Amino acid sequence: MLNPNKETPRALAVLASFLASESAGGIVLMVAALAAIVVANSPLATFYFSALHSVWGGLSIELWINDGLMAIFFLMVGLEIKREVLAGGLASWNQRALPGFAAAGGMLVPALIYVGINLGNAETMSGWAIPAATDIAFALGVLSLLGKRVPTSLKVFLAALAILDDLGAVTIIALFYSTGLNLPMLGASFATLAVLIVMNRMGVQRLLPYLLLGLLLWFFVLQSGVHATLAGVALALCIPLGTQQEEARSPLLFLEEKMHYWVAFAVVPVFGFANAGVSLAGITLGNLIDPVPLGVALGLFIGKQVGVFLAATLAIRTGLASLPEGSNRVQLYGVALLCGIGFTMSLFIGNLAFPGTPELIDEVKVGVLLGSILSALVGVILLRSRLAKR
Repeated sequence: MLNPNKETPRALAVLASFLASESAGGIVLMVAALAAIVVANSPLATFYFSALHSVWGGLSIELWINDGLMAIFFLMVGLEIKREVLAGGLASWNQRALPGFAAAGGMLVPALIYVGINLGNAETMSGWAIPAATDIAFALGVLSLLGKRVPTSLKVFLAALAILDDLGAVTIIALFYSTGLNLPMLGASFATLAVLIVMNRMGVQRLLPYLLLGLLLWFFVLQSGVHATLAGVALALCIPLGTQQEEARSPLLFLEEKMHYWVAFAVVPVFGFANAGVSLAGITLGNLIDPVPLGVALGLFIGKQVGVFLAATLAIRTGLASLPEGSNRVQLYGVALLCGIGFTMSLFIGNLAFPGTPELIDEVKVGVLLGSILSALVGVILLRSRLAKR
């Protein structure tokens, strides 16, 4: 008979080791997405969809997740962007060049593929940005499953590329998916943001005032017609990083550290569970060649690998950037394949592109799942074979 007193600490140690691993966030997100698909195609489907559309506090549960919880996710994204640009892997031109060119190519080519497939269809053209995004948790999680054989420089390259990709996605959301602007609320948003900037300039180091004003900013942005999640990014850019000597008490680093596990193991999985659920009843192979799922799937699987690899190769050959240390072009191509995993941000943009049209959102989900799965499988197979030869 097992001694629970001995087994419990061992189980906790295994759990702690898993949570600390690079792949943990991606694995939890995969499980949440799979659970959503299973539930959406089970007798619990009616309860699942009705619960998401039930209203609490003036918003549906789905909107609380997509506009509320995801604002926390975007706050984390903003903190990562600011840290990397000011003091991390994107602090100099040499560090930014390769992931910067790759991210630009990886956003442009998928969008062009989607537009080409949906050309002439005014109803679906607004989804052009859906395949332009890379899911950092998923992609890094899949790459980390290959173990220590993967050069660290490749992981750094993928992380930097995904962060710049997120910055591009945030810009796209702000410019193209904000409608029906409420000017008084937009003015209140800018006034609140101005106060946050002044606090930063005055050297305010306490986090509480920033967070309280951040809640107010979120409310004003929610009412303004600009997507509420952008309040998270704006707040992040106002939180001080501090100098190298003050790093131990940096408000930005402290908040990022405290938020990391909550975002990775609560916010993003909840979003995945709420948004990946799609009923597969009645879906045939013919449905997969409809303009939206085909454009999204090919944009992610073909567009991402072509755009990332060609742009990175061009930057290397022109001398503007160099290949990640200890890697080769085949491995770089394998990472470009993994960039086609566009789960979280792609689903999020899909909701913004087709509000009030659940049938198109379901088509987005099918395209995102298909493109992301193909990218992950082919990328892993290629990298495993190449790393094994090393």
